[in-house]
Amino acid sequence: MFYSLNRIMSPAPADALGYKPLDGGWGWMVVFGAHISIGFAYSTPKALSIFFKDIQEDLGASSSEIAWISSIMLAVMYAGGPVSSMLVTRFGSRPVVITGGLMCGVSMTTASFGSSIVYLYFCIGIIGGCGLSLNLNASLTIISKYFLAKRPLANGLAMAGSPVFLCFLAPVNQYLLGQFGWRGSLLILGGMMLNCCVAGALMRPVTPLCRPSSCAPPKKVEQPDKQNTKIKRSFVKNLKTFLDISFFKDRGFVIYLIGNVMFIFGAYAPIVFLSAYAINQGVEKYSAAYLLSIMGFVDMFVRPGTGLIANSKWIRPRIQYFFSFAMVFQGTCHLLCPLIKSYAFLVVYAVFFGIGFGMVFALIFECLMDLMGNERFPSAVGLVTIIECVPMLLGPPAAGSLVDKFGDYKYLFFMCGSVIVTGGLFLFVMNVYNYRMLAKEKRAKNRERNQSTAENQDQGNVSEAEMEQTEMNGAQQDVENAETPIEM
Repeated sequence: MFYSLNRIMSPAPADALGYKPLDGGWGWMVVFGAHISIGFAYSTPKALSIFFKDIQEDLGASSSEIAWISSIMLAVMYAGGPVSSMLVTRFGSRPVVITGGLMCGVSMTTASFGSSIVYLYFCIGIIGGCGLSLNLNASLTIISKYFLAKRPLANGLAMAGSPVFLCFLAPVNQYLLGQFGWRGSLLILGGMMLNCCVAGALMRPVTPLCRPSSCAPPKKVEQPDKQNTKIKRSFVKNLKTFLDISFFKDRGFVIYLIGNVMFIFGAYAPIVFLSAYAINQGVEKYSAAYLLSIMGFVDMFVRPGTGLIANSKWIRPRIQYFFSFAMVFQGTCHLLCPLIKSYAFLVVYAVFFGIGFGMVFALIFECLMDLMGNERFPSAVGLVTIIECVPMLLGPPAAGSLVDKFGDYKYLFFMCGSVIVTGGLFLFVMNVYNYRMLAKEKRAKNRERNQSTAENQDQGNVSEAEMEQTEMNGAQQDVENAETPIEM
């Protein structure tokens, strides 16, 4: 039983790629570049909240209007997944990440001249969100091409960019705000985000060795009209591929998607309201702000550590169950948070929050790679991210509405914790069912194959028996002819 599960849940083979991933070498430089681009992608929407109070006073906007800046940025980042994946397939990760870095730099630079909240929605939310989407998907895809055996570790190191950059950008933005105001801070932040272009330059494309038997002779140069028609057809074909609903016929993908959507719905609201909850409990403002720093610091070490654990021979075949445990662990922390009254226990909650958050995000894309394989991962991650933009938008406002309605933050944590725990339990139970069904289907195919082979052997044995009987009849006839006297 365990042997069959290990075979079913083992990593996807590399034969579909046509080459063996390097699992090292220049791949670690690629991981470093992905660490930078993913770090900016996940930390920027959170770190921008430091500027919101000053922007609100300068532009005369309400709190809800200001909150939409990060919401739009995150939603566009997730919704741009299919387009980003299609561009990566067409042009490769290096030019896509460089383009994304340029868009991020331009978005922050132009936003520094904004005079209305709608202008910031367009510059930061839409342009910046598109740039972050290009950075995120291209970085994840290039890692899947460089790593196979060490892929969980590589993903953990790359995803660690989120807490590292959050811990770095938060104090830097606070310092810049005090020295240059929000406009000058956005201008400097735009220059900092151009480092994503440097990260993209590190993402050298993988060039598999050309075998003599597989190398085709050079083709004739096509006419421009035919070439343009071919490009258009390829574009339409790729667009249909990344929006293909055939993924929903895959049982494992549907299970992963439902659990992932439930997690995303409750994942970000506790981060947004943690400081406010601590202040509401009588904690001093700066001490309340340190809770996020503690969470990010713990998260920084948990992500690569989780990658090491997930890469072990005991966990790797059962990584989907490890992902379920991480979700249940984090959801349980949120459920227990309202019972905490002292700052010391809030620090403990922040530590466990960082552990759970780091484990989930170190595994969230690795589990999708494990289910879909390297070949189908770019399409699958594009579809997943565009669906995730819905709970990303609805989760924090829904949690905030509970605070407005009841005047207490505990219902926010109860809601988020319940949704996440339910999602984790759903993943665990349904993955048990899925792998048993896969094992059952595999045994059925083996029986059919064996039965077909046995029938072919029986037919062959019957044919041999008929041939032997024919030979015996012929020999007997010869004997009878030999014994019959010849009449003269």
